[in-house]
Amino acid sequence: MDVPETNLLLILILVLLFCNSFIILLRTALTESHKNQLEKIIPSSDKRFEKTCDLIDDPDDVLLALMLYSNSCHFAIGLSVGIIIIPYLCLFLQELVPFVPYIYEISFVLSILFALFLSVLLGTLLPRKIAQIRPEHYLIKYTRFLFVLYDIAMPIINMLSHTANMILMITGSNPPGDENVTEDEVKDLIERATEEGTLEKAEQDMVDSIFHMSDQTAYSLMTPRTQINWLDIKDGPDVNLKIIKETSDDIFLIGENNLDNLLGIIYAKDILRAAIDNDLQDLQKFIKKPIFIPRSMETFRVLDKFRQNNVNEAVVTDEYGGVLGLITLKDIIEEIIGDVPSPQEDESAQIIQRDENSWYVDGLYDIDDFKEKFGIDRLPGEERAHYQTVGGFLVSYFGYIPKTAEYKIWNNLRFEVADMDRTRIDKIMITKLPAAK
Repeated sequence: MDVPETNLLLILILVLLFCNSFIILLRTALTESHKNQLEKIIPSSDKRFEKTCDLIDDPDDVLLALMLYSNSCHFAIGLSVGIIIIPYLCLFLQELVPFVPYIYEISFVLSILFALFLSVLLGTLLPRKIAQIRPEHYLIKYTRFLFVLYDIAMPIINMLSHTANMILMITGSNPPGDENVTEDEVKDLIERATEEGTLEKAEQDMVDSIFHMSDQTAYSLMTPRTQINWLDIKDGPDVNLKIIKETSDDIFLIGENNLDNLLGIIYAKDILRAAIDNDLQDLQKFIKKPIFIPRSMETFRVLDKFRQNNVNEAVVTDEYGGVLGLITLKDIIEEIIGDVPSPQEDESAQIIQRDENSWYVDGLYDIDDFKEKFGIDRLPGEERAHYQTVGGFLVSYFGYIPKTAEYKIWNNLRFEVADMDRTRIDKIMITKLPAAK
């Protein structure tokens, strides 16, 4: 073999070893990473966090693509090493042991063993050890590249999958189907079990609520900022104690002048206990540091945050760091089992039926409860507006903040603004109109 060709093959082997090492590093980083460690490296509001979590939750397709690349590298390394080494091994063995037959076959086996040694040591074991030191760091760094590799390999994977299915069909075997059970299938099974009496209706409602909760975010379940009873540290202990006594809240945000200068949270039980002991001179010592979560965080991840930090509440923030509201464990539980009224809450006051075809509705009435009560599947602008209350729906439908007595008609329902609380719709009169002939 000519020297230039040999040098070219040596360079190719080195490149292939590097590529295979990098692929094994990515594969190890993906299989060894954990989401709880991920949150210590980058904030959950970072876009890379969501993509990396998606990879960790469903790595199968990407791992299949990496296996395809790795096997290709192993094959190419073995072939290149064989082309270079076999001629030299044949000459060496002929001079060393000229009487031994099958020189070429022995050289072939030795070249395979040498290629295997290179691939396993430099192309597999070494990068795997490196990746295991900091798997999450490597995964975050190369998440986008992993998706690119997957997109490139996808056509080949599909072709191989179809070919394998055809071979199975020719041999008389049925290709494996998709064994994943969809959400709708589970709901159908539960509904059937309820009809047969195996499950109680309350149990079915609870399971439906859990499925619905998986689509909810912290923003949709939180108590909005405008509805929070908060404390101002400049008001002093006596004023704040009066606020705590007048409400049924267990947790209070405390700020300086406003909630944009948030200092933390205070538990009502701590303040009341201190008041009994005459130890309420300084509120600072009762302030706890809250955890902050983005408005887009999914409900189940909020629960994970609660467990990791051993808390029952979190402050919801927007992309600029401003306070949007407060979400508690009670809010999430109510999403599953229904509202748990406090002594001062009057659930019936949120919607009052005046006669057969008209209702007086609070602007803060939950939009999902409203849809369920009126048998509505979907409201206009529901996907893009992200409103959570009937008042929010009306503002979205008007396209501006309406005034008292303004109304809109949708389907056979007439929505009239009955009362405004500054810029918020406070009360709404809903009238069912006769169906058009």
